[in-house]
Amino acid sequence: MSESTENKTSKPGIFSMVMSVLAAFLGVQTEKNRQRDFQHGSPKAYIIIGVILTILFVFGLIGLVNLVMAIAA
Repeated sequence: MSESTENKTSKPGIFSMVMSVLAAFLGVQTEKNRQRDFQHGSPKAYIIIGVILTILFVFGLIGLVNLVMAIAA
């Protein structure tokens, strides 16, 4: 691997971090991305993203249940 390619993949961006958290939610994270996250990522950023995505998931489920209940009534 060349120097420029290593530098590009060494520091994950916000999109990469969100995708890593989503992959971790599903349990399908690749070993390459997992190692990148642990070596170069900030744990605080991953925790914050994880909490935000979990809250969005819970509110999405609540909204879906309310929609189904409204249709069923």
